[in-house]
Amino acid sequence: MRYSRIIISLSVFLIILMTFECARTPAPALEPRMTFGSDEAKWVANTMDKMTLEEKVGQLIACRYTGRFVNMDSEFVNDLKTLVVEQKIGGLILFAGDVYETAHLTNTLQEKAKIPLLIASDLERGLGNQIDGATLFPPVMSLGAADSEKLAYRMGKITALEARAIGIHMTYAPVVDVNINPENPIINVRSFGEDPEQVGRLAVPFIKGCQENGLIATAKHFPGHGDTSEDSHTVLPTVNAARERLDRVEIYPFKIAVEAGVQAIMAAHLNLPALDPTPNVPSSLSKPILTGLLREELGFEGIIVTDAMGMGGVTTLYEPEEAALRAIKAGIDMVLLPPKPKKVIDSLVQAVRDGEISEERIDLSVKRILEAKARLGLYRQKLVDLELLDIRIAPRAHLRQAEVTFEKSMTLVKNEDAVVPLSKENQSIAVLSLSSDPGGYFAGRTFVNEMKKRSSQVLEFFAEATTGQDYLDSAFKEAKTADVLVIALFSRLRANKGSVDLEMSHVHLIREAAKLTKGVVVVSFGSPYFLRHFPEVDAYMCAYRYADAAMMAAAKALFGEIDIQGKLPISIPELYPIGHGLTVPKRIQ
Repeated sequence: MRYSRIIISLSVFLIILMTFECARTPAPALEPRMTFGSDEAKWVANTMDKMTLEEKVGQLIACRYTGRFVNMDSEFVNDLKTLVVEQKIGGLILFAGDVYETAHLTNTLQEKAKIPLLIASDLERGLGNQIDGATLFPPVMSLGAADSEKLAYRMGKITALEARAIGIHMTYAPVVDVNINPENPIINVRSFGEDPEQVGRLAVPFIKGCQENGLIATAKHFPGHGDTSEDSHTVLPTVNAARERLDRVEIYPFKIAVEAGVQAIMAAHLNLPALDPTPNVPSSLSKPILTGLLREELGFEGIIVTDAMGMGGVTTLYEPEEAALRAIKAGIDMVLLPPKPKKVIDSLVQAVRDGEISEERIDLSVKRILEAKARLGLYRQKLVDLELLDIRIAPRAHLRQAEVTFEKSMTLVKNEDAVVPLSKENQSIAVLSLSSDPGGYFAGRTFVNEMKKRSSQVLEFFAEATTGQDYLDSAFKEAKTADVLVIALFSRLRANKGSVDLEMSHVHLIREAAKLTKGVVVVSFGSPYFLRHFPEVDAYMCAYRYADAAMMAAAKALFGEIDIQGKLPISIPELYPIGHGLTVPKRIQ
């Protein structure tokens, strides 16, 4: 009898456990494929009929917020509530956060909104690009190196599933700029590469992966930021190419994206005399570029958004109120991150009342924005379920997919005397982690740790941009005693930085290392163009990103644990052409 009771109790426990697990199984997304039918059209029409001019103008504005913990009575939250409730802005843009805090704050603000907010974020590398703990992918130049449409689609899909779970509806990705300028300080690895055909071909599955799973994709930065040597965060860069070249290179991927049904396009702050000869008019404020080229020539019918209006490419030329008015006159639907948003809204309302811009023009943009919100299903459900976050965000399958993407992008450009793969036995290895950023002293800690897991004979050295020459000389002297030198390079791609190049003292160290008779392996965890400084090194591998997952993948590749099969999606001037890459099969363990 006791044995029977145990069996019955165990059965009941298993039934309860199975019921709990079933309850925890993720339900399908509310609107995995965005649709627009009669119900959606009716909601848009009814909503517009009831809107005041102030409410319409508010829909054209999107402001910044952060998803970190903050008290609900804080000035930060109260300011956001004012923007949502009183200024009635149309959207918010998330910059960094934690999973639960972001979802909770977003729900709170959605509850306050009379019309559902369009929540957007820059998710160029997946939700992990902004949210700690979410799945983080490499930059899309890694997709160019892997040249895989399947990987591009899966990256878009996973980004969409996690973004919608946390309450984000729109990603400002993919970057479809064609990076043909090695000196580009702000695009670089954010681009798929330098071949317009490949950029367009890989952008399409990424866009479909997003939009087929409920996330609006945004092709950026129109009409193309890849051939600049200046950063539009600080100045207004000029692209002096002729119209024929622009059509063939810069504009081509946008044309492909439009034909594929991308639902949004971001306008860059660029000066392009071949498209608009008016002096000092950014493309984001240019009617010939936005209405003439994008709307009329390319036939784009979706939402056009500005790049951030607080960037130097605009603020050095116009006051916020004038810039916003010019943008909307040019064809912009949403003005992103305008300085002094209340003043901008008030000035736009006054511009309509003064007859400087018609209400009909405002209505065109409001209709596009409301239609997007309707497709997303926000008029039916604008809140997210906090109980599902721990099973929707970063499940093992998503993390593994990101890991595979990092691994398949590893690109071995040079490998003299087959120094790669390294040996786990009978070979001492010195690892020099060199960061060209102040404060980046331990940038390569993960990489060094991964190397030490595989070899018991690893010497480790770290330096950053401000590290003194005496330390560099001392480290190099000790490192020379090892059988192989592995030099890891880090230089963050960052707005307002002005360059992604290396600290010159580090360049000199590598040049000295290249003179040694032992194997010298350089791994770039950033720009692939670094090799131009020291083409004499024995081996050079591109990992494309300053990220832990890239460092793990690089260590695997160096020791022959994975196939190395990536190909350069860009050319390294005077050294290697686009498409170059050495294939090294996985070593049999």
